[in-house]
Parts: sequence; structure tokens; C-alpha cells
Amino acid sequence: MTEQARTPFLYVVVCAAGIAVDVSKLISAAQERDWEVGVIATPVAMNGFFDTAAVEALTGRPIRAAWRTPADPRPFPPPDAVVVAPATFNTLNKWAAGIADTLALGTLCEAYGLGVPIAALPCVAGALAAHPAYQDSLIRLRGMGVRLGEPYTGEVGEDGVRPEFGWERALELLER
Repeated sequence: MTEQARTPFLYVVVCAAGIAVDVSKLISAAQERDWEVGVIATPVAMNGFFDTAAVEALTGRPIRAAWRTPADPRPFPPPDAVVVAPATFNTLNKWAAGIADTLALGTLCEAYGLGVPIAALPCVAGALAAHPAYQDSLIRLRGMGVRLGEPYTGEVGEDGVRPEFGWERALELLER
């Protein structure tokens, strides 16, 4: 018997930032590249930061935000890769410190330990990005092999235009 190839599975971890409203762009781009997608959200992100019903319809799977009990079946297969987008100040700092107090953070900490490729697109306001703990966290995450995109502040440029978030950049980071 030959083993049938399975579609690679991507975990998308969504944090509570205003740009999360467009996370479906990342999911659609991943699906166009033949990824199956499961979404894990921080508890705060579940409170109106993105359209959870639309994301569940797009992925065909429930969004995970809380730990399952040992008796519950695993709703997702193991990940072939993980994307964190948008990756907030809080999540990046806790993850770098090894704090796993939410399912999203526990997933990120475990994925590193399993050697799963991880890409993160930081979305951090300039004032927070100036904090030394954040800079230290980026150094630690890079040292862990996390593929970090350019930080996005969401701030309007001198031309009066807010730059695009660049959701597909996360997939490009995974492909390198």
C-alpha cells in the first residue's frame, strides 16, 4: 500500500490588533498555496477583533481559543507550520519568555519545541516597540529560528497613507 499525501496543515495564530479584521486575507492566500488552515486566537482577539463566523466558514473548522480537556479529540492535525499574524507586543514578549498562559501562547511555545517552522508578523505601535523588553524578545525569537517580518506600526506615513499589512509576507517567510 502507498501512503496518500496529505495537504500540509498551517496553524494561524491571531492576536488582538485592529488589523486582525483582515486575517481572512492570510487564510485565503494560504489556501491558494494548498495549505489547510486552522485558526487559534488569543482570548482577547475573540472579542470582536475579527469576524469569527466568516473565518470558521472559510476554514471549515472551529476557531480554537481555549484548552481542550484530555478526553476531547484534537480538532486540528499537528501543524506543518505556524504563522502568528498579527503578532502583538504582549504575545511576542510572553512567547519569548516561555509563558504559555493561553492556548495561543502554549501552541507557539510547543511548536518551537517540536521544530515546527514559525513565521510572525509583528504589529506593534512605535511607542511599545521602543520598550527594551520588546527588542530583547525579538532577539530571542530570532535566535529560536522564528522568521520575523518587518514590524508594522499601522501608523499613517508622511504621505497620509497607512501602509498595507502584507499578510502574504508570512507565507513567503515560511517558504524561504
